[in-house]
Amino acid sequence: MKRSEEAGYRDYVTARMEVLRRTAYLLCRDWHLADDLVSITIGKLYRHWPRARRVEHLDAYVRRILVRTWLDEKARAWRREEPADTLPEPAVLPADDVVERIGLLELLDALPPRRRAAVVLRYYCDLSVEETAEILECSTGTVKSQTARGLDSLRALVAASQS
Repeated sequence: MKRSEEAGYRDYVTARMEVLRRTAYLLCRDWHLADDLVSITIGKLYRHWPRARRVEHLDAYVRRILVRTWLDEKARAWRREEPADTLPEPAVLPADDVVERIGLLELLDALPPRRRAAVVLRYYCDLSVEETAEILECSTGTVKSQTARGLDSLRALVAASQS
């Protein structure tokens, strides 16, 4: 890769790192795994940078890499391990706004991976149905049904927690 191409890659990754990390975290709910996903994503982007930098919507291209990487990771058997029920040290109670965020993240965590991806891409990343379908490599009808089912599940979980 030429120096000018590498500088362009570095500038792009530096500018988009936090957005990539937040999106990855919303998908996987684990900052360490989110960092791993972002690392894999930017590694793949580096390998394809000469072609990728000419793409019309580079952010969408990179987001697609990130989501596909996460879905691939979810399919790995070792990712299905369950964490221990007890922590070594007691947790400190968070502030109210953090509690609300944690509640939302727990609700998202209850969704199956593809539904979660559809909801995050549609409502957090503010993508259209068509853009989401392209990233998830499915039809627009599948995106609509996955999103609707995901939102129905979220509503049901909220209703159950309030009663």
